[in-house]
Amino acid sequence: MIHEERVAVLRDGTESGGRYVLYWMQSSQRASANPALEYAVRQADVRGLPVLVYFGLTDRYPEANLRHYAFLVDGLADVKKHLYERGIGFTLRRCSPPEGAVALAREAALLIMDRGYLRHQRGWYGNVVKRVRCPVIQVEGDVVVPVATAYPREAYSAAVLRPAITAQRAHFLKPLEERAPQVPAVDLGEGDALAFDQLLPTMDIDRTVQPVAGLRGGTTEGMRVLHEFLGARLPRYAEARNNPAEDCQSGLSPYLHFGHLSPVTIARAVEAVGGPGADSFLEELLVRRELAMNYAFYNDAYDAFDGLPEWARTSLRVHAQDRREYRYGDEEFDEGRTHDPYWNAAQTELRTTGSLHGYMRMYWGKKLLEWSVVPEEAMRVGLWLNNRYAVDGRDPNSYAGVAWCFGKHDRPWKERPVFGKVRYMNAKGLERKFDMNAYLERIT
Repeated sequence: MIHEERVAVLRDGTESGGRYVLYWMQSSQRASANPALEYAVRQADVRGLPVLVYFGLTDRYPEANLRHYAFLVDGLADVKKHLYERGIGFTLRRCSPPEGAVALAREAALLIMDRGYLRHQRGWYGNVVKRVRCPVIQVEGDVVVPVATAYPREAYSAAVLRPAITAQRAHFLKPLEERAPQVPAVDLGEGDALAFDQLLPTMDIDRTVQPVAGLRGGTTEGMRVLHEFLGARLPRYAEARNNPAEDCQSGLSPYLHFGHLSPVTIARAVEAVGGPGADSFLEELLVRRELAMNYAFYNDAYDAFDGLPEWARTSLRVHAQDRREYRYGDEEFDEGRTHDPYWNAAQTELRTTGSLHGYMRMYWGKKLLEWSVVPEEAMRVGLWLNNRYAVDGRDPNSYAGVAWCFGKHDRPWKERPVFGKVRYMNAKGLERKFDMNAYLERIT
């Protein structure tokens, strides 16, 4: 079932003898559980045409480096394999993504594309809509409840969004019927000549951050990680997810970021297991993650200090000149050379594994605020480090997660130096709650 709320006609256009229905797959990089792809198949069948899937690979994706590109290319190889098995053509072009879409749309009867929430993604899609002649339809497939359907404006806390998501989630957690196109794409795309293992060496990209050893992208690998999580960690997720000494995180965020897995697929699988762990995880997946999408979609300053609530900005600026016991610069933060072994371990975890334990991310961000010259600088450093090292960086979740450390989606607390009314965290609090020596041993 493809819910009509996921579908938006962006351009009526005119159809005049197109050779194929074109699906510009940029955000939802998967060949299954993909509403945009299934919509393209259905539209192609109506017209008696094949489906061509296009991906635009640019060397200049904002803040991306070798770590991100390696994971991405893994996923593209997986996409191509599964598309061809279904008789769907695939073409990858080394170019600006919108430029490739415009070129291919010249021979398309219809253009289907994903929905993105970040500024540059919205710019890409808007650019193409203005330049093509064929009809353009956008299908939203990387959230459970479409963002505008869930809430019509920015939700200032999880408490605001949760009732809306809860009321609609059953409607949107329906299985998606998949079928092969009636007209196979026998002569579209690059065929087997596209060698993904030869792409990375030819790309002019930032190579200062290496791929994470043993971490592979793609839907096939993502499903393996999902099933491992369901069996090994979900049963104890409710009580252990916040404990940095235990490795109870799902590991699914990179696969969601690149669109290798559908959140609907994950939610349905977790619901089938059930229990307190499932309830706790679905809160993260359906409420917290989609709150981040809401933030990026409705708040143009999602990646800036000005995106914080007014009370937080005012309070932090009032205390901007407060004395800091410690101050560190970019290099010291980057290399994890502070006086605090817990913070250094968190930064080491981020640099070496491409992820950061959820609870430690909060502590990590709070200490950036405490040890930076001004709060605006602390936020800049947090976004820079996260986007540089996290495989799932440069994502609405990343921007919302860092912003939370500075008061976003939170409430005012007791006023104190440096933090003002923003929630405070310290090392003693970590030690009271968790075995932090076990965390240090696990990471270092």
